[in-house]
Amino acid sequence: MSPAHAGRPSRTGPFRAPFSPGTAPAPCPGGQDGGMAGLEGGQHPPGGVRAAVRWSPAVEDEHGLMALERYGNPAEREVSLPSLPESAATARRLAQVVVLRHWGLTPKLAENAVLLVSELVGNAVRHTGARIFGLRLRRRPAWVRFEVRDPSRGLPCLMPVQEMDVSGRGLFLVDKLSDRWGVDLLARGKTTWFEMRVADR
Repeated sequence: MSPAHAGRPSRTGPFRAPFSPGTAPAPCPGGQDGGMAGLEGGQHPPGGVRAAVRWSPAVEDEHGLMALERYGNPAEREVSLPSLPESAATARRLAQVVVLRHWGLTPKLAENAVLLVSELVGNAVRHTGARIFGLRLRRRPAWVRFEVRDPSRGLPCLMPVQEMDVSGRGLFLVDKLSDRWGVDLLARGKTTWFEMRVADR
């Protein structure tokens, strides 16, 4: 791992993620607001971030296998998905089938991973103006990594939220439920990613 990406963001200062060298969080006006873009219409009860979504692997399994057959395996290569609201569900299903069936990891890790993938995809769909975006999943010793690539160089904005807030929680959830996350600026566009430890889950 690059030293620039090591460790968690400090909780004593402003909300900031471990961005790549040369990048920094953008001001919220005109940037991505970190909203719950991938979960429109969902319920977000005030009982804390882990109460925001309930997810059942059994219900999604068949749909996940169908998505894998149609789009390909994002653990083997980046897959392209259309920039449409329903692609958040497709990305969730792809992440679920890879984490549970291909990597053999825990349902709890899969539950958190599909939620956070949905948030990143939702932000890409809502805020970048792209026709397609890329989804890539990577397995490393003791880590799993989830990447969403889009053609916009606008940086996402992580905002502090209160317990009762129902918007602006997207990147807040990524920050809370992942072990680290960040943005890599590319020659054209960017990759937003998060990582989770495997050994202690």
